[in-house]
Amino acid sequence: MTLDELIGEFDRGLRSITGVTRMSRPVPQPEEPANDADMTAEEQSHAAGLMRVNHVGEVCAQALYQAQKLATRSAQLKEAFEHAAREEEDHLAWTAQRLRALNSRPSLLNPLWYAGSLAFGFIAGKCGDRVSLGFMAETERQVEQHLDGHLDRLPVNDRASRAIVRQMRTDEIAHARAASDAGGVDLPAPVSALMRMTARIMTRTAYYI
Repeated sequence: MTLDELIGEFDRGLRSITGVTRMSRPVPQPEEPANDADMTAEEQSHAAGLMRVNHVGEVCAQALYQAQKLATRSAQLKEAFEHAAREEEDHLAWTAQRLRALNSRPSLLNPLWYAGSLAFGFIAGKCGDRVSLGFMAETERQVEQHLDGHLDRLPVNDRASRAIVRQMRTDEIAHARAASDAGGVDLPAPVSALMRMTARIMTRTAYYI
């Protein structure tokens, strides 16, 4: 990787942590007009907690894909990880904007989440391309399940957050399918369980902090 590429990756990581992100697609809009005034203060606080968790997930996604891209020698896989990262960057920008609309903020622990995900992604990448793709597929499948849960838990009147989460879910399903189709292997059950447990700790913490 060239010096310019390393600088670019460092810049992306810094923007992910600080919340200065770009979007290539507009924020998804609900079919019916959304008005946050339709929610109580408690509902808005709950929605903000859930969207903060989703924002953390996208910070982690940036770190994972960056690390996996750095770890592989395959130009084809580098492009695949870059494509997924660009879509995840949209998610990052969407959730950041939604948090601002809800008068809330991202997690204060974003640097920690980013660093941990970077390490996990690099380890997965160094285990070989098929394992790295399998890690990507398993991650996205777990994220899909997580987003399903949020669609159930978001306030009924929070149509703006629901529109964002639905599009994120659609993208995550496509990423998982692409990774599997590219040759990703199924991860051992203990590894999947560890990933699930780590995600549970992260989501419970990020809801509040």
